[in-house]
Amino acid sequence: MFAEIKGLNEECGIFGIWGHKDAAHLTYYGLHSLQHRGQEGAGIVVKQGPQLIGKKGEGLVTEVFAAETFAELKGTSALGHVRYATAGGGGIENVQPLLFHSQCGSLALAHNGNLVNAHSLKHQLEMQGSIFQTTSDTEVLAHLMKRSGYRTIKEQMKNALSMVKGAYAFAVMTEDELLVALDPNGLRPLSLGQLGDAYCVASETCALDIVGAEYIRDIRPGELLSISDHGIESEPFTYSTQDAICTMEYVYFSRPDSNIHGINVHAARKNMGKRLAIQAGIEADVVTGVPDSSISAAIGYAEESGIPYEMGLIKNRYVGRTFIQPSQSLREQGVKMKLSPVRAIVEGKRVVMVDDSIVRGTTSRRIVSMLRDAGATEVHVCISSPPMKNPCFYGIDTSTHEELIASNHSAEEIREIIGADSLTFLTVENMLEAIGRPAINETCGQCLACFTGNYPTEIYPDTVLPHEKELMKK
Repeated sequence: MFAEIKGLNEECGIFGIWGHKDAAHLTYYGLHSLQHRGQEGAGIVVKQGPQLIGKKGEGLVTEVFAAETFAELKGTSALGHVRYATAGGGGIENVQPLLFHSQCGSLALAHNGNLVNAHSLKHQLEMQGSIFQTTSDTEVLAHLMKRSGYRTIKEQMKNALSMVKGAYAFAVMTEDELLVALDPNGLRPLSLGQLGDAYCVASETCALDIVGAEYIRDIRPGELLSISDHGIESEPFTYSTQDAICTMEYVYFSRPDSNIHGINVHAARKNMGKRLAIQAGIEADVVTGVPDSSISAAIGYAEESGIPYEMGLIKNRYVGRTFIQPSQSLREQGVKMKLSPVRAIVEGKRVVMVDDSIVRGTTSRRIVSMLRDAGATEVHVCISSPPMKNPCFYGIDTSTHEELIASNHSAEEIREIIGADSLTFLTVENMLEAIGRPAINETCGQCLACFTGNYPTEIYPDTVLPHEKELMKK
């Protein structure tokens, strides 16, 4: 498999709209703006009169949906999804929205996040006669809803949500309404917007901006929101909530032009860079960021330190997902195919290289090597987040300690491994202050599990690999 420029991948992006004549087209644009959240598959389901119809496929949004596709996707409401495979793996059957038909009507289901008790629930459901069509944890919700015995979709969903645990932003569309729900910790972002008489929901506000919708508010943890021709209705499906938004949304995942809980992502990253500059106190000639998510932090670092920001690394945007089975030599040099140092900028210079995180260390080591090969006399690596020491079970593809270099090595050991002259990680306190969310409890309203090991939910045994269980106890 082709080496990625980043070591982290987030699971999904959701966009839904109710009550607009161009629902499918707007959903396409919304998904396009959320493409960074998943590149392995995309799908759109539309409400076409009294029925739901959909199209999905593997690949990018532009590859799955051609112009002629929209002639088949005419409708006044739509639900769309882009996917990066974590739980359940890839395959067309796992591309969402999942669409189910029954004598009682149809149901489309989309999910961002990861259910930590999906395995045990699947086992229980299969023992009761359920047959799963996918290997995705998302399908569990549909089976729980169908087997609940309640009459209305809303009551079915409330009952199902009481049984699932973990990180989830769910969207369910029927012929009559669009239902959205956020987990009790609000681990994944989900926003509500309005476009004329239509309402829409999106994983990030950048998707609302692209379709011209006005942002109304974020969906609240533990909230079930119903959108229909009668308007909007909101109710809690649980009162046991504790806000713990994923901190990596601010650090890496979300687009810089998105706002999460009223905080602009670019501004937060820029503040991280400023605090990193104060913390590091390095003498250097140029500051450069690793494209794209680290550019904001690098600009902040440069502004605070007074060291000029330069474009020392260029990203090649045309080495794509379809470059399959390269030779071993190219696989080893995968980073070089996606990143190139600018020799005229770094040659003979002391370089501060700002990046958002170090996961496995492989990418950082290769970038440092490239900068030295291009003539940099010193390379100082500054990371705008703390060391990532613990696996994530909420939708990020780091599920074991072995994958995380900081779990097994000190900062000094990591510095030696990646070949940097110095290595600075932003502290947890400085990161939280840079983001600007109030420190109201030990999680400060944010999930810090990958940094601190304090998980906001129970982690079920079937979520953790056997050899990981002892490490989790430490």
